Amino acid sequence: MSKLKTKSSAKKRFKVTGSGKIKRKHAFKNHILTKKSKKRKLKLTHDGLVHDNDLSNIKKQLRLK
Repeated sequence: MSKLKTKSSAKKRFKVTGSGKIKRKHAFKNHILTKKSKKRKLKLTHDGLVHDNDLSNIKKQLRLK
């Protein structure tokens, strides 16, 4: 049986931290920024963690346990 490959889209979007959590970037910060407030854009800049409900799907895509 051949090796399982990771989903290319997932490996570009998510990173695994040292403690095993999965980091992600926020959406809605690439264009049409003039109507968004400074506070909103600042909050979108910082990375977030993947929610527990989505964790199992993303781990499957990244071929983690």
